[in-house]
Amino acid sequence: MKEGIHPNYREVLFVDLSNGFKFVTRSCVQTRETGKTDDGRELPLYKLDTSSESHPFYTGTQKSVTDMGGRVDKFLKKFGNKAAAK
Repeated sequence: MKEGIHPNYREVLFVDLSNGFKFVTRSCVQTRETGKTDDGRELPLYKLDTSSESHPFYTGTQKSVTDMGGRVDKFLKKFGNKAAAK
């Protein structure tokens, strides 16, 4: 491999800011901060807004279209007849 042309691929500590969930994986992401893992290692730190531990899709708290409280029916009652008449 040529020197100086490959990104710095190393272990990085990712932290979900919404719930404090931490995980370590290998990445090329650029970081300025470092953080400690649960086992005491000092690794580059990358802060996330959302991870699989806090995203509504993965936690099962996401609302589906059927749970919208009849919004589609309300729309069709209000605008559906006018569109069909034209």
